[in-house]
Amino acid sequence: MWDCVNRKIPVMADRLAKQLAGFLRKRRGDLTYQQFSRKMGISDSTLHRMELAQQNVTLKTLEQICDRLKCSISDVFGE
Repeated sequence: MWDCVNRKIPVMADRLAKQLAGFLRKRRGDLTYQQFSRKMGISDSTLHRMELAQQNVTLKTLEQICDRLKCSISDVFGE
């Protein structure tokens, strides 16, 4: 059973990272990485990695992003 779960977690994490990446790219619009990262309170290099789905995100960072963008988790990941 655990073997099955262990194989599903990386797939789910990858899917969620890609959803977050698309959401951030869409919300950034024409702003530069620097402008948008300042708005969210993270570094521009972190934002860049997040938009490439290459950055793990803590729940605290995700909460901060949602607060700064005035959105909810369901706006990011759907229901």
